[in-house]
Amino acid sequence: MSTSTKTKRDASQTLRALVVPVVGSMVVSVLGLFVARRLTSFAVLQASNDVVGNYLQTVGSIYAVLLAFVTFVVWNQFNEARGYVEQESNELLDLVRTVRGLPKTTRDRVANLARDYVRVVLDTEWAAMACAGPIGADRGAAILDQMWSALHDMEPQAQPDPSVYREVLRRLDDISDIRSNRLGSSRTRMPTALRILLYSGAVTMVGSMYLFAVTSFAVHALITAALAGAISHVLFVIEDLDSCFHGHWQVPREAFERVQGQIAGEGAPSSAAVRAAV
Repeated sequence: MSTSTKTKRDASQTLRALVVPVVGSMVVSVLGLFVARRLTSFAVLQASNDVVGNYLQTVGSIYAVLLAFVTFVVWNQFNEARGYVEQESNELLDLVRTVRGLPKTTRDRVANLARDYVRVVLDTEWAAMACAGPIGADRGAAILDQMWSALHDMEPQAQPDPSVYREVLRRLDDISDIRSNRLGSSRTRMPTALRILLYSGAVTMVGSMYLFAVTSFAVHALITAALAGAISHVLFVIEDLDSCFHGHWQVPREAFERVQGQIAGEGAPSSAAVRAAV
């Protein structure tokens, strides 16, 4: 599938996903306005228009700052998670290239383990990260431990250039650290109290529009629905970014998929061949 086709498909899916929360909130807000206009005297609302206007300006400013702050935070978290994926995949590829300076037995073993590690990340860990759950039976960590063992078990008479050996150890240490950051970012979520504040604030903002005395119901319904749609759209974006490995706009897998193809092109031997060599 070409990049342009995939982009169009993702955009279409996102637009379809937006229909339910945005249009739904607009319809509900107009229905609530209809009920409120039926139950409340227009003269009472008109008498308090100035007070309601000042109140709504104050509350709206506070809620707008809150929305902007939360959007900024989750956007930064999303970019950090994407950065961890890019860094980890790049470090893994650099590790495979750096171990070329090691003896053949160790080089083949580490390269084969790197290939297994990428497969585990894509086939097992990605689904667990999407659910923000723990990585059960952590095969990825076990593979990294095997890489450490392969380097420490190297025969003394086959010791490589110390600078190459140190660089390999540094790369593997960086992979372990970035992996921890990646898994941690997949479990980072907004506090429940903050989520309650966001949604209760949205209801308060839309409900406050019912207190205005607007002569034309059509105009009143239009501005109320527009506000409800805008707020629900922002909340949709926040929720989608908060779940950075799941949702309509998630951290892409392409970095690890690219490295998987590049490692396969390195000519890493099969697991059986490595075990036989060991």
